[in-house]
Amino acid sequence: MATKVIMPALGMAQETGKLLAWFKQQGETVVKGEALMEIETDKSAVEIEAAADGVLSGVMAEVGQDVPVGQVIAWILAPGEAVPDLAPAPSAGSEKEAPAAGQPATNMSMESPSTEAYRVPVEISPVARKIANEHGIDPTSIKPAGDRVQKADVLAYIHGVSSAENGAGVVLASPKARRLARERGLTLSTIPGSGPGKAVLAADVLAQVKRPRQQPSLTGAASQTSKAWAVMAERLTAAWQSIPHFYVEREVDATQMKAWRQAAQEKSSARITYTDLLIKAVAMALKQHPRVNASWDEGGIQHNADIHIGLAVAIEDGLVVPVIPHTDTLAVAEIAEKRQAMVDRALKGTFKMQDLESGTFTISNLGMYGVKRFSAIVNPPQAAILAVGTISDKAVPVEGHVEIRPTMELTLSCDHRVVDGARGARFLETLADYLEEPLRML
Repeated sequence: MATKVIMPALGMAQETGKLLAWFKQQGETVVKGEALMEIETDKSAVEIEAAADGVLSGVMAEVGQDVPVGQVIAWILAPGEAVPDLAPAPSAGSEKEAPAAGQPATNMSMESPSTEAYRVPVEISPVARKIANEHGIDPTSIKPAGDRVQKADVLAYIHGVSSAENGAGVVLASPKARRLARERGLTLSTIPGSGPGKAVLAADVLAQVKRPRQQPSLTGAASQTSKAWAVMAERLTAAWQSIPHFYVEREVDATQMKAWRQAAQEKSSARITYTDLLIKAVAMALKQHPRVNASWDEGGIQHNADIHIGLAVAIEDGLVVPVIPHTDTLAVAEIAEKRQAMVDRALKGTFKMQDLESGTFTISNLGMYGVKRFSAIVNPPQAAILAVGTISDKAVPVEGHVEIRPTMELTLSCDHRVVDGARGARFLETLADYLEEPLRML
C-alpha cells in the first residue's frame, strides 16, 4: 500500500518546513526507520525517518523549497505500485468546481450545487479542526488534497477566500494576520509572508513588529531567529490568554536529594544532576496522580497512558521542550544519559523528530541561575508544568530546635480545566515526599 511522505509539523505554531536534503533519491529502496530527509523548522534542523519499507517515488519537493506542513511531497511504494493521483477526477458536469490555474479558490456557499459532491463524511485532523473553528469555518466544506482535511488544507482555504473576497492583486493573509496588522498600523504589502503562496501569517506580523524600524531587513540566521522568537511569543501568548492558570507552591527539604545524588553518581559514569533526580521523582509522582499527566484537547480531558516528561531548554532562538519518553520506566542513570544527549542536540539545533513529540508534562528548572522561585506558563495541551528554583540553605525548625537545611522551592502551574486545586496539591505533596525520602518511591 502506498505510504505518503509529508512535510511534518513539530508543533502547533509551525506553518512550513524547508527541505534541506533528501538522503534517498527517486527510485531508491528505503527501509522503515532509516533517515529519509532533513527539514528545517523555525528552531532546528531535523532528520525525518521513513515510515515504511518500499521505493521512494513521486518526489514533488526540491531541496531548499519551503513546503506547508501536512503537504504530500513524495510516496513510498511497494514494487510495481503506481504513484496515486492526489487530485480527484472531475465528474460529468463539474468543470466549474475547480478554479482556473493560478487562481485562488472562492468561498462557495454550503447551498451551492457545486459543493454537494464534497458533502460526504470526511476525516479531519485535530489541528485542522481547531484552526477552522478559530476562523468560523465549517471544516467539512473544505476539499482536502489527500484522504483527510489537514492543517495545510484549512490554511489554503483561508488564504484563497481572503484573495477572492478582496479582488485580484491583493496581499494573501490570514484573518488573524489582517487583524494584527490593522491594530498595529502596518501595511500587509510590506510584510514578507511565510505561508502557502507567500501568504502573510500572524507570526509574520508579530516578527515585523519586533524588527527595528531603522534597521535593514534581517536575512539568513538573524531572520530565522526573529521568526522563531515570534512564533514562540505567539504560542505562549495564546497559552496565557486561553488557559485558566492557577499555582501551588511547596518548599522541599533537599537534604536527602544530596545524598541520593551522591549515591547515584557513584554507580554511574554519566554526570548526575539534581534535574535528573527531579525528572525521576516527577515521573513516579505522576503514576500516583494520572490526572496531572492528562491533557486538554478537543474541548475535553484526554488521559495519557504513558508518561513522557519534557524539559524546557533555553536556546539562542527561543525555548524548546525536548522529551524523555516513558520516563517512569527509566533509572536515574538512564535519565541522565538521555537528558544530556537531548540537551546537547537542542543547543546545537540538531533535533531528532522524536525529541519534541508526545510530551505529557514539563519541567522548567532555573535553579542553576540562582532563581529562588518562579511561575511557568503551561505548555498546551499538557495540564501542568513544574517550575524549580535553586537549592539554598535555610534555618528550619526540627523537633524543637533550629537547623540549617538545604531547601528548594517548587511551583506547580496547572490548567484548571484539567487539574483542580486539591489534585494539584496532592501531586505536589507526593512529589515532596519522594524528594525528601527517595526510598518511598520503592
